[in-house]
Amino acid sequence: MISRSGPLFGVEKGGALELPYEPWWQEGLFFSCIGCGRCCRGEPGSVWLSPGELEAVAEYLGMESEAFRKGFVVERRGRMSLRERPNWDCVMYQGESARCGIYSVRPLQCRLFPFWPSILRTRRGWVERSSECPGMDRGRFWSAEEIAALLAKSPFPDL
Repeated sequence: MISRSGPLFGVEKGGALELPYEPWWQEGLFFSCIGCGRCCRGEPGSVWLSPGELEAVAEYLGMESEAFRKGFVVERRGRMSLRERPNWDCVMYQGESARCGIYSVRPLQCRLFPFWPSILRTRRGWVERSSECPGMDRGRFWSAEEIAALLAKSPFPDL
């Protein structure tokens, strides 16, 4: 059984995620990333990194882990996070190509977007975020089972 703290998480029992709320998305949702980069830029936030993700990104960039940490990582709320530029863009966002510079090894937080607990807690949360993300409510259909599996992977209760 996987227990998560906070009001956004449930527990996993017998392979099924039990949520502390009725999933409004039980009929499934549509989402396909169009690669616009809007989720990577323009507003403050944190991109949490696990130690394994830090190692993977450093290796991908051909850097020693400690050098990567010093140049690209800050500590926020007791966790490692990718730095932001002064305009709030993620330090890994490449404006000239509008792409992530570490896309193939991007952190799980980025891989899970928009299926974050904070976005899926309420329909309103989804609708508000979808006004900023043109890939939401279109494209690939995600079943409730797939969404629950993604929620179960979410590494941080405040994501």
